[in-house]
Amino acid sequence: MNLPPQSQRTASAVPSPAVSTVAAGASAVSDIPYLERGSRAYWRASVALLFAGYATFSLLYCVQPLLPSFSEAFGVTPAQSSLSLSLSTAALALAIFVAGFVSEGWSRHKLMTLSLTVSAVLTIGVSIAPHWHQLLVLRFLEGLALGGVPAVAMAYLAEEVHPDGLGLAMGLYVGGTAIGGMAGRVITGVVADLFSWRVAIGTIGVLGLLSMLAFRALLPPSRHFVPRRGLGFAHHRKALLAQFRRPGLPQLFLLGFVLMGSFVTLYNYIGYRLLAPPYQLTQTEIGAIFVVYLTGVVASPWSGRMADTFGRARVLTASLLLMVGGLALTMLHPLAAIVAGIACVTFGFFAGHSVASGWVGRLAKEAKGQAAALYLLAYYIGSSVVGSYGGHVWAGHGWNGVAGLVGLLLVIGLVAATRLRGRE
Repeated sequence: MNLPPQSQRTASAVPSPAVSTVAAGASAVSDIPYLERGSRAYWRASVALLFAGYATFSLLYCVQPLLPSFSEAFGVTPAQSSLSLSLSTAALALAIFVAGFVSEGWSRHKLMTLSLTVSAVLTIGVSIAPHWHQLLVLRFLEGLALGGVPAVAMAYLAEEVHPDGLGLAMGLYVGGTAIGGMAGRVITGVVADLFSWRVAIGTIGVLGLLSMLAFRALLPPSRHFVPRRGLGFAHHRKALLAQFRRPGLPQLFLLGFVLMGSFVTLYNYIGYRLLAPPYQLTQTEIGAIFVVYLTGVVASPWSGRMADTFGRARVLTASLLLMVGGLALTMLHPLAAIVAGIACVTFGFFAGHSVASGWVGRLAKEAKGQAAALYLLAYYIGSSVVGSYGGHVWAGHGWNGVAGLVGLLLVIGLVAATRLRGRE
């Protein structure tokens, strides 16, 4: 038998320096402890991402209560006015998908900080945009800028937090998005009534910059993530296809679409209903109703704890059923019933989103940033497509038509949640 020279046999038996470095790095990372629930680092990370969640949702959704104001100021229809939100969420969906790939080679901390800074500055730009199309361009760019936060935040928690505390940590992050969504709507509504919609949006932009500074100061550095540069298209394509073959993940992606699509559609057009007779509420009064967003602050960490105890599929199913019940209440005429319905839909949405988003990180064995990006891609496509289409439904069929559209989505979500029971 002909053997290769001794030098070649030795070289083939010894790993290359690059391989040795990667292996040593992986071994070193695996030896580092996770952030344990109750530790100081755990709470610093949780609070930092709460600020990130607040900034993301307040910057993104601050225009939602102002859709009727845009219709009046720029002479656009409700469906056209909703583009100020739909374009941002569509751009965010695209940016999140790209960020899922890019984040594997970037610092988690730096990418999220840059995204929050640029999006806050663009929001301030929106407040001074003189023309409708300029406003839409800035909102589209803002959505692109925000893409570096949601998927990376979910991946950071899945990588750094011990599994026993992941449900609560993810719940606190989603709770921050609830605070941001509420503040973006309430602050915007009140300031718009006192001054103007431009001052209201500018205020949200400044608060976004302050939140970025708090986030930057609090977030501990990544300890279980090592950036990997130079990954080719073939690697990303293989990892992408693997996510869709992972049992349970496609159903979770569908749930992201359902949850966000139904939630945003309801919130987009409930303002038009309440501004019209017989309610004729002011922007401040409608903004006050959005205080029910605070139910999401309770729902998110609570549902995470309940999912850890009783099972994720059961909590998901209960959350969707609560949204169905809330939707039914909004079809009644008394204002108190409508407000109660909005509260139920809000609680159910944040509970369901908290459980589903945390479950993605558990089922994705590798490339967690990419898996989170796919979930959020579906999530924001639901917001953009269904939220915008709801304007045409509202114009043609009123609130009953909007409720029918949302109800259909929730039924689809219940079917997906039932199929997830086998993945516990």
